[in-house]
Amino acid sequence: MALLTADYDDLCRDLARTEALRDAAQKALSHANRQVMVLEAEGEVLDRVADLFRTLIDREVVDNAKTVESLLTEGLQAIFDDLDLSVRSQIDIQRGKVAVDLITVQKQADGTVTEGSCTDAYGGSVATVESVLLRIVVLNRRGLRPLLLLDESLAAVAEHYVPRVGQFLSMLSERMGLDVLAVSHNPSLVEAATSAYRISKKDGKASFRKIGRA
Repeated sequence: MALLTADYDDLCRDLARTEALRDAAQKALSHANRQVMVLEAEGEVLDRVADLFRTLIDREVVDNAKTVESLLTEGLQAIFDDLDLSVRSQIDIQRGKVAVDLITVQKQADGTVTEGSCTDAYGGSVATVESVLLRIVVLNRRGLRPLLLLDESLAAVAEHYVPRVGQFLSMLSERMGLDVLAVSHNPSLVEAATSAYRISKKDGKASFRKIGRA
């Protein structure tokens, strides 16, 4: 009888331990389920936030594309007055992201329209002007210091277009509060400048002499 009582007591203790382990496991499971629910809710919120950011970024890209379109078209028409040029943005979705290609468009005298990349279809003059204007867009949209540095950057522009480039840059400078510092050997740019200096070297030192004011 004493042996049976001892076995019974052992069984009772094992049962108590098992029940305690069960209760602890149930509490842990309940806590884990609550954590899963919280994480799932947070994950859903994060997914919605990510969707919102993607939408806002896509809208900004589209808005920026329209701004670029407008400025490049204005610049091309002001500078290349003998060519009917404009720029349109081609917006596409690539790998879930908005992608923008800038297409240069030219209307011919007979009414036909040609389109293509400025570098492929329109030579150095158009490509150079578009590159400079794109840099101005980046400065403006990113809130960077409004300073454009051009170190012989317009050398590829055909000579008879250079005066108009200078005039257009001067107009943008006044309209946008943009400072343009251009290094050039071209007298047409000097004539369009608000201030111009000639740099000379003597005895190993550079000196600056103001040479004109448009």
